[in-house]
Amino acid sequence: METTRATRREWLGLATLALPTLLLSVDVSVLYLALPHLSDDLGVDATEQLWILDIYSFMLAGFLVTMGTLGDRVGRRRLLLIGAAAFGVMSVVAAYASSPAMLIASRALLGIAGATLMPSTMALIRNMFRDPKQMATAIGIWFSCFMGGMVLGPLVGGALLSTFWWGSAFLLGVPFMVLLLVAGPMLLPEYRDADAGRLDLASVALSLAAILPVIYGLKEFAREGWHTTAAVAVVIGLLAGLVFVRRQRRLASPLLDLRLFANGTFSSALGTGLCLGIVMAGVTLTSTLYLQAVRGLTPLQAGLWLIPQTVAMAFGLMGAPALARWIRPAHLMAGGLLVAAAGMVAQTRAEAEGGVGPVVLGLALTSLGIAPTMALTMNLILGSVPPQKAGSAASLSETSGEFGVALGVAALGSLATFVYRSQLAVPSGTPVTAEQAARQGITEATATAAALPGTLGAEVLEAARAAFTAGLTTVAGVGAAVFAGFAIVVAVAFRRVPPTGEPAAEQAEGAPANA
Repeated sequence: METTRATRREWLGLATLALPTLLLSVDVSVLYLALPHLSDDLGVDATEQLWILDIYSFMLAGFLVTMGTLGDRVGRRRLLLIGAAAFGVMSVVAAYASSPAMLIASRALLGIAGATLMPSTMALIRNMFRDPKQMATAIGIWFSCFMGGMVLGPLVGGALLSTFWWGSAFLLGVPFMVLLLVAGPMLLPEYRDADAGRLDLASVALSLAAILPVIYGLKEFAREGWHTTAAVAVVIGLLAGLVFVRRQRRLASPLLDLRLFANGTFSSALGTGLCLGIVMAGVTLTSTLYLQAVRGLTPLQAGLWLIPQTVAMAFGLMGAPALARWIRPAHLMAGGLLVAAAGMVAQTRAEAEGGVGPVVLGLALTSLGIAPTMALTMNLILGSVPPQKAGSAASLSETSGEFGVALGVAALGSLATFVYRSQLAVPSGTPVTAEQAARQGITEATATAAALPGTLGAEVLEAARAAFTAGLTTVAGVGAAVFAGFAIVVAVAFRRVPPTGEPAAEQAEGAPANA
């Protein structure tokens, strides 16, 4: 069966789909820069700051599965445009929020709107690009736009906040959404699953009851360490998840088709993305804190030092689909993960008083190495399911990524904190209250050191920076081991997947797309 190749309209449609992708990644990074400004203006306390930061990701993670499946039912383009309109409106509301409660509420609704954008975008790519080679290239471009937004966020945000008020950070996305609403109906095809059935609201409630408590508990573990509230939240979420799975097995039209997991390629690719998210979330967290808290860089300066990482990842994302036409994905991903492991080994050479070279080089090599796995696993996820299930598949991939980030911050962040506290050698003569504050973390140690008299403050700061660097290198060492071990796993798991350039592969991938 001959595979339908994309035309100019599909490639222009891809450019349109890149808009929400770029926006979402910019939006996340800009908020961190705007937080101090809006906190002063609105009188936001520490607890409210956490909710302003976290409520978006809570709602995004909680509604991804629902919105991915809803798009299969009501139409992916329709849901994308509804979500874009809602995102634009709520961005304006957030920009002109007059109280912390109003800002938190608008951020929650932004998260729900954001949950409509990502699955719809990926599902539409699956429908628009039936040729496996073209779909792999389109996914590489999509990922590159997402990473580009992570770089542009601090740069654009810094420029905006130096000239305008904090609300400009939220208004940044409005023109993107307007352009998507104008161009989307002309360039994007509509697609829905005619046999999807009605949306089961009880399943929606159960999915939220499963996902939200687990994400909340993991974030609390990362922030406060082990405590009863976080543990209870995770247990409640897991129990709700079991009930959700049992209900899906009984329904004729389930919210989530569990038969997708019977496909070995799909399940392996989903698990691979989860593991990548775990390691990279922990590594990125410690590396960013190192640049700012240990090396004393501003968020803008730190963002500039992260540009090599993004360039390397974009190069890998764009190059992987071309290489996958001749090299088996298993070999390409395994080789890339070994490069990523080498990057983590380079980062273990970081020093508290040295330059940023080992950290920046390590991040660049790691990003270059994981890029083929990121691009090809998404290609495998979308290519291994029929078109009518693309929305569900994309939402599962995004949800897996959210869990990976939460797990990575909780697990590797806790490891870095443990090493920091065990390695912190507070100089004699430090007041007990100052020592207790310094042991909380590098940020608290920096604030404490600034308030101590004479050379004592400098000594406390030096000890804290050395201890945090030890945590950073420990996390990097664990990351190197995980990447090296996972190179073997992907080499085995995907050993039967042929290169996309082989005719048999094109037919196998293209058949369900044209069914």
